[in-house]
Amino acid sequence: MSDLQGLCVITLTPFHDDGSLDEESLRKLTEFYIHSGVHGMTILGIMGEAHKLSESERYRVMNIVLHQTNGRVPVIVGCSAPGSELAGELAKRAEEAGAAAVMVASPANLNNEDMLLRYFANVAEKISIPIVLQDEPVTTGVRLSAPFIAKLAECVPQIKYVKLEEAPTTIKITSILKQANLRIFGGLGGMYFYEELERGAVGIMTGFAYPEILVETYNLFKAGKKQEARAYFYRYLPLIRFEAQLGIGGVTIRKETFKLRQAIASSHVRFPGASIDPQTMQELQEIIAFLGLELE
Repeated sequence: MSDLQGLCVITLTPFHDDGSLDEESLRKLTEFYIHSGVHGMTILGIMGEAHKLSESERYRVMNIVLHQTNGRVPVIVGCSAPGSELAGELAKRAEEAGAAAVMVASPANLNNEDMLLRYFANVAEKISIPIVLQDEPVTTGVRLSAPFIAKLAECVPQIKYVKLEEAPTTIKITSILKQANLRIFGGLGGMYFYEELERGAVGIMTGFAYPEILVETYNLFKAGKKQEARAYFYRYLPLIRFEAQLGIGGVTIRKETFKLRQAIASSHVRFPGASIDPQTMQELQEIIAFLGLELE
């Protein structure tokens, strides 16, 4: 398997208005991502509302996306779970289905480093594909220091990637790369993507509703056109910033945008999830129009 890089988009899980899984929109959205030029897809993450899916729904989403992509882009499957037995089983099923890698976060509030080492080692024993370590302290309540991430990678060699969500990601990227041979993806909604690339990130995992913008930023940067990449990326920061509003959350705003772009039929977010008031919706459409972005 070639190394993961570029935009490995964190994907949505579409639902019907009644909250049931919308399989047709999931297939359509998968095609939308691929046609946007993404370099990979990361499914069943926080933005994919994996924690609101039943076990059978998780497997159904995984199988649909892997079938629809048909090897055109690598698929990373989120397999986070409270216990290592469950996470390991999810990871094993993902590998058997054709996943390129699995993404695993620390169990909530597990701040014992010895237990964290054992947790990830237990998951790794079940699979042969790489693990993406999801460093997400806001949701998990677990802060992984750069030295401990380096130790994890040394003790669990299948941890080959890190998805960073702890601000400032830029400084942490530099710190990790000084201590470990890891490939790092930025996060935080894409707000610091250019700066993360400058620090040595190999790409980004985020669900920004205009993935083609991040793809073009990455492609320009990799082509050595750094100033063009910076100017292009900075132009669209207002929308990236708007998406990142806390409380409303990226999931709700992004689903509304993907619905506007006709990539999904409904913007339904399973409860608990914040809705968008009419003024916020108007502001979203005004920013899209101001930036001259297409809705189709």
